[in-house]
Amino acid sequence: MSRQALGPATGLSSGSISNVVTELAAEGLVEEAGHVESDGGRPRTLLRVAPRAGYLIGIDIGETRVRAEIFDLAMTELARCELPLTGGARDIDTVVAHTARSIAAVLEESGIAAETLTGIGVGVPGIVERTPEGAVVHGQTVGWDAVPLERLLRGATDLPPATAFHISNGTMALGQAEMWYGGGRGTTDAAIVLFGSGVGACIVTDGQIHGIDHGTPAEFGHLTVQVRGRVCRCGSRGCLEAYTGAQAILSRWHEAGGPDPDEATEEYGISRLLAAARPEAAGAEADPTALAILDDTAEYLAAGLADLVNLFQPQRILIGGWAGLQLGPLVLDTIRERTRGYALHHPGRHTEITLSTLGPDAITQGAATLPLNHLLHHTTTAQPPVPAERLPR
Repeated sequence: MSRQALGPATGLSSGSISNVVTELAAEGLVEEAGHVESDGGRPRTLLRVAPRAGYLIGIDIGETRVRAEIFDLAMTELARCELPLTGGARDIDTVVAHTARSIAAVLEESGIAAETLTGIGVGVPGIVERTPEGAVVHGQTVGWDAVPLERLLRGATDLPPATAFHISNGTMALGQAEMWYGGGRGTTDAAIVLFGSGVGACIVTDGQIHGIDHGTPAEFGHLTVQVRGRVCRCGSRGCLEAYTGAQAILSRWHEAGGPDPDEATEEYGISRLLAAARPEAAGAEADPTALAILDDTAEYLAAGLADLVNLFQPQRILIGGWAGLQLGPLVLDTIRERTRGYALHHPGRHTEITLSTLGPDAITQGAATLPLNHLLHHTTTAQPPVPAERLPR
């Protein structure tokens, strides 16, 4: 944008904009990006965030894999690494080792020096507690009890001591990515639902993510939707996740006569369920059992979404996560119809339900926004621009 265009966008005077731009340019965060013709006057200089003023690593510690990506400050991906957690291995030693390896891999592939990192954001499956010793993760469904993850990561990585780790719940990282770059843009009240091995939600009210400052997500997956219902991974009964998480869907299919869910990965199992429910390409008939499982899943998820509508009255609900994006095209219309049926009429009519727009890598992108958000709101000076001889080729 030009300085002139920044006036209406920010509400600042031209003098204030000039001062701020001068300061940001001196710090290396803003640079000129060409010119645009103006109406009858001199060409106007365009400004942009200086992409190479710093670098961000985003990490998604999921239940089936650890994925890392490195970005410049314009959020252009420079390298990625994905390491599977085979056989459901979620022990903290394996996770920490995979995370350290993925950080080293993206730094090496991109040619970025660790000293130039603005920070590392990490999305995790659990509640994050801030302590003087660093972030501690409580992940009941994956067997993590007060895991000092930040301390463990610092001990396992060969990074400068000043490297900042920003650890948050993965659903909240997804929500921030959607609000900044995806389907949440243009709204102030939204709910972003993560639908994967487990189920979670990020609640945004008046443009603010609920619990973002203290790492406490909305434990949407553990709403009770069936009294004395199925046993959930958390140990309780009747949780939404016990019916709509990928692991639970595959278990219910197996109990109804489908394949053993332990024979392959959850991603493959969900793909196989979808193939059974819509085998049109092969000229076969849809499997009524698979269709019934999907219908029940849509019913339970709609009941949970109706609770979000009644409690928070969001303008928009976005369904994301790898399982949500796989299943969404087949069940989204059913979910919309049944959510309206369960919700109060007025808020139900005014809530749009749609799929996430950022794809299955959105948590990684959202994790990278955590140090970027900190840079924008909590620091007064940026690191100096990277010398030309240290930039990646």
